[in-house]
Amino acid sequence: MTGKISIEGLEFHAFHGLYPHERESGNWFEVDIAVDANIPEGIGDDLSLTVNYETLYQFVKEEMEKPSKLLETVGERIITRVLEGLPEAEAVELKLAKINPPIGGKCKRASVWLRKGR
Repeated sequence: MTGKISIEGLEFHAFHGLYPHERESGNWFEVDIAVDANIPEGIGDDLSLTVNYETLYQFVKEEMEKPSKLLETVGERIITRVLEGLPEAEAVELKLAKINPPIGGKCKRASVWLRKGR
């Protein structure tokens, strides 16, 4: 059978942004990530047969700690890491949002949505 495993509303203080002040002082970001996976019928309670969301979180956290100018770059790194690190993952969907982006006006968040399959 197929399934989708997701973790939503992850929050990180990170140093992504085009402008030097963003990479110096940082900003808050939110991440939602979902993984399409093949889950064997009769899985029982065998965690090794599915996507461990603690591992998924660790991959996101480690990639968020690497400063980048573009959210697209960070998102691509996260997706690549998941596909390389979790062989049961068939596809990954990601929403990465910068809270209160510096756009010269009021804005709650600016987001990128990415999806990649095998």
